Amino acid sequence: MSKHEYIAVSERDGLGFIELNRPKVLNAINRPMVSEIVEAFEEFDRNDNVKVIILSGKGRAFAAGADIDEMSEDGAIDLELLNQFTEWDRLAWIKKPVIGAVQGFALGGGFELALCCDMLFAAEDASFGFPEVNLGVMPGAGGTQRLTKLIGKSRAMEWLLSGDRFTALQALEWGVINRAIAPELLMEETEKFAKKLASKPPLSIRLIKESVHKAVDYSLYEGMQYERKNFYLLFASEDQKEGMKAFVEKRKPHFKGK
Repeated sequence: MSKHEYIAVSERDGLGFIELNRPKVLNAINRPMVSEIVEAFEEFDRNDNVKVIILSGKGRAFAAGADIDEMSEDGAIDLELLNQFTEWDRLAWIKKPVIGAVQGFALGGGFELALCCDMLFAAEDASFGFPEVNLGVMPGAGGTQRLTKLIGKSRAMEWLLSGDRFTALQALEWGVINRAIAPELLMEETEKFAKKLASKPPLSIRLIKESVHKAVDYSLYEGMQYERKNFYLLFASEDQKEGMKAFVEKRKPHFKGK
């Protein structure tokens, strides 16, 4: 798919791959790149052949932050009128599971992009951080919000106020990433897990993801009401009938995503 200038997109074995592709600048994220990322996600979300999406970075880094050159001369009103972060908001609307594979650095806007993924697998030598404070600014694409919801106020404060980098092992201990993997095995292990998810009934995967995201923002009562409706909804699917019938008949189910 050569229409992309800043990312590489491919598809195989039920998986959709989006690779940040500015290795000479450690995949620094500029505005056109964000547009390409969001559009690629949305295309995969509409593609029935793709069950799981994997996001990674080409070269030595996942993404070493936002493109500072692009924004260094911007004023507050420029940014307000540009309203650039509404594009990032669309990433939260993706229904299919998204796994981030992080090698090297995930810093600033790169870390914010990683936090948009549903799960993160990282190389053991990867590092994470929000260095924005050192530039006289702060995260603006959800970093303060997503990180705090993920790891709690005290740890988020330490990470955001210091601008320090944290290791993959610390990120694993704090629940930011799912797995820390030997660098040479990162993509292999990520694909292996993604294929496991791709074999599951797509409607169940879709509604589980939706329900988990509601749990982050809703009260327990509201979240449970939402979960209940999604539970009921799956009983209108062919996959639910097939899954339960196969269980009773002691055979492997054949899911169609219907």
